[in-house]
Amino acid sequence: MTDTARARKLADRIRVVVAETLQRRIKDPRLGYVTITDTRVTGDLREATVFYTVYGDDDERAASAAALESAKGVLRSEVGRQTGVRFTPSLTFVPDALPENARTIDDLLARAKESDAQVRASASGARFAGEADPYRKPGSEDGADDAEGAEGDAVEDGHGEPGGRHGEGV
Repeated sequence: MTDTARARKLADRIRVVVAETLQRRIKDPRLGYVTITDTRVTGDLREATVFYTVYGDDDERAASAAALESAKGVLRSEVGRQTGVRFTPSLTFVPDALPENARTIDDLLARAKESDAQVRASASGARFAGEADPYRKPGSEDGADDAEGAEGDAVEDGHGEPGGRHGEGV
């Protein structure tokens, strides 16, 4: 039986410990500007996946990934020391896809803005295909006959009731 609340608390604590340890204790020159974005722990609390982003180009990302792999032992021992769990989870570092997804969304929004501007430019000089107001109004020469028929009295049968024979249901 897994306790998801405990796994979530442990994941949050691991994220904080790893971030603080990277900032204070790890002095690897390959380590760039790394941000720990998320941590997930399995239900049995044996494995932790740490998601991170690196500010910079592909070379800086590769160098930071190598630095994180080499510092994995120090980070795991620090996590074990500060969390106090019976079995310290093994750490796996995964680059977060969040920046790439955000960049893709920004590109899509820019394209949508350009197409909206093109539609707005082509619609600025456009006119209606028909009349400006295609609906007939009562009192106009085309709508005069229709208005009388709609407002006229219903045809009565011989007994003062509208409709056909007496007693027909609605």
